[in-house]
Amino acid sequence: MQAKATLEDTLALMRDLRARCEWDAAQTHDSLRPYLIEEAHELDEALRERNDSRIRDELGDVLLQVLFHSVVAEERGAFDMHDVSAGLIAKMRHRHPHLYGDGERQEWERLKAEKRRRIEDGLASGLPSLHRAHRLQDRASGIGFDWEDTAGPAAKVEEELREVRAHLRMEPSVPAASTNAELELELGDLLFAVVNLCRKAGVHASLALDRANAKFARRVAAIEALAEQRGIDVRTAGLAVLDALWNEAKAAERLR
Repeated sequence: MQAKATLEDTLALMRDLRARCEWDAAQTHDSLRPYLIEEAHELDEALRERNDSRIRDELGDVLLQVLFHSVVAEERGAFDMHDVSAGLIAKMRHRHPHLYGDGERQEWERLKAEKRRRIEDGLASGLPSLHRAHRLQDRASGIGFDWEDTAGPAAKVEEELREVRAHLRMEPSVPAASTNAELELELGDLLFAVVNLCRKAGVHASLALDRANAKFARRVAAIEALAEQRGIDVRTAGLAVLDALWNEAKAAERLR
């Protein structure tokens, strides 16, 4: 029976590729950045599909990027993969003082808040907006600035929605540019409040929106299929007809 590959085997392979493959040898931290982002997105897609075979393959691709950057850094004399592992172990032990020491169990955000000067310190600037909002709210919670339960954020959503509705009823004499800028701010506050409600309910807003996107795309495809079967032109059918098809597609989905 063939022995299972180890992380040391993968590290040895990466070093060999850097030594003998022209393309691998030419890569730098900067040149590899787009691949890391791409591979992370592909892994995320495989996780959404719950496809174990693809998850395994995509995890390998992400691991390749980790190994690549570690070996490049090793060649520069900055650090190596073992330093990366040691840093990870130290961080995890620090995060769990009740498991790896004599400390009491603490929320990780409260632990990190002790080292931060500003709420944004350490947050990547390129984080998707929904995820950034969630993390900012997590960090605010770490310093005690948070609702006790979902009642507070739910009321905040209602308050922000009322403000958006009030803005939409503004007099037409208000300059359009000013109106749009203010409306954008109000809608942003509403979105931020919804993210906070999701967080307090134990749901990540980006994952909830992923499911909503998939459901919407699926139902619109069903509308288009029903319309084609019945000779209906969706472009001229009108909202009433499309809404009826939507309800039909929705009902059919529930029966599955």
